[in-house]
Amino acid sequence: MINMIYAWDFSLANYESVWRTLVVLGLLLIALFVGNVLRTAIPFFRKSLIPSALLGGLVLLIGMIVFKRTGVISEETNAKLQQSMQIITYHGLGIGFAAMTLKTMKTKNKTANSKVIENGALTGGTYMLQACVGLLVTILAFLFTKTSDNPVYFTSGLLLPLGFGQGPGNALTWDVNFTNIQINNANVFFGNGSVGLTIASVGFIVASLIGVLYINIMRRKGKIILENNQEAVEKEVSMFESPNEIPDNESVDKFSIQLSLVFIAYAAAFGIMVLFSIISDFTGSLAWGFNFIWGVITANLIKLIIKGLKKANVVKREYINNYQMDRISGFAFDIMIVAGVGAIEIKYVQMYLLPIIILCVVGTITTFIYIKLVCDHCFKGYENEMFVTNFGALTGTASNGMILLKEIDSNFKTPAANLYILSQLPAILFVAPLLLLLNFAAKSFTNTIVAFVIFFVLFTIYTIYLFRNALFKKKNKTEPTENTVSIEKINNK
Repeated sequence: MINMIYAWDFSLANYESVWRTLVVLGLLLIALFVGNVLRTAIPFFRKSLIPSALLGGLVLLIGMIVFKRTGVISEETNAKLQQSMQIITYHGLGIGFAAMTLKTMKTKNKTANSKVIENGALTGGTYMLQACVGLLVTILAFLFTKTSDNPVYFTSGLLLPLGFGQGPGNALTWDVNFTNIQINNANVFFGNGSVGLTIASVGFIVASLIGVLYINIMRRKGKIILENNQEAVEKEVSMFESPNEIPDNESVDKFSIQLSLVFIAYAAAFGIMVLFSIISDFTGSLAWGFNFIWGVITANLIKLIIKGLKKANVVKREYINNYQMDRISGFAFDIMIVAGVGAIEIKYVQMYLLPIIILCVVGTITTFIYIKLVCDHCFKGYENEMFVTNFGALTGTASNGMILLKEIDSNFKTPAANLYILSQLPAILFVAPLLLLLNFAAKSFTNTIVAFVIFFVLFTIYTIYLFRNALFKKKNKTEPTENTVSIEKINNK
């Protein structure tokens, strides 16, 4: 009889299999805690609104560099730690999006569809602008360096919209994909994840520092009046749970149920990616890069199934708790940011330092100007709230945008937060062409030029749509009061 029992013990020899995952998670959480302490204790960090997760990631990155240079950790151990952190960054994105999508949206008033679509088009237009700017920089750099020993990879400019717009998860994924691309049987890019992660990290700093600077300048000009929130506001029970939810005192904890739903969605997303891999290598390579999109799709399917079961009176209680889903997505994104910054390998950044600087500087300037122009035109009366929300989200993450918005609209009296949330579905449709063409563009210089032309055409179309009233001299027939919905009013109802 075959003995199927595999013995293991707690010796140091079993460190890799028993302790490696927990050691990496421990390092990330310790770094996150240290980042939060620094942000709380140092006024500059607190006032600049730099996320604690970013500070924690920088602390971890500096620590790993020091330990590696002093010989505390070996080159091999350092590589394994970075690989583990890259994997956590990749999965953090998918899990965070799945948890965000599972939240139930409960609004009693409707926001004008035109404004929702306009903000979606703004997101799409910004992505296309960042893609065009990024490709223009790296295409020109390639033409100047193609005869050198280390030419700039012509498609690497697409890491700008991925790092600024999508954040570290997708920037890492496609940096690795570009690193694995071979043209004429040779690798053409050597970012190994670090270039995309660096651009994403710079995006967090841009979102925080420039966002705060903008708020202060507008405040001094009298265009932004900060609310006085000295009085403590007690949180209502409705903020933590909805009527008819499953109770906390059942045999399984409510939070465990929330985690189960998130990981069911992510497991189903994994199944979709496996299915695409079975179909062909091309669909497989495309599918693995969009784990967060499949997570969004499967999470929506779970919501539809639960809704159908409730209609059929099979399920009689509310199983999804919005507050706890927020906590799960927040944790996933915090860990993703810490891991993403900690996983940066400096030697790869040094190889592409000048292109990274140019991409980030030009990308920041063009993104700021474009979002400012669109918000001033489309969202009159609450243009500053829409600007800080979109600028924060399209250079950092959605949480950066919400943090900046809360600084000037803490009670959500303007429709900015509601518009941003509702516009995410049309935004995905506007951004989809960029995501679908990433693999195509990476294959050759000709493909990159074709992709650039497509992105520029789409940017032009989206921008014409956003400025259609001014371009075609049509008056907006809808009064501003009909275009806006106050979240405060919704909550009061």
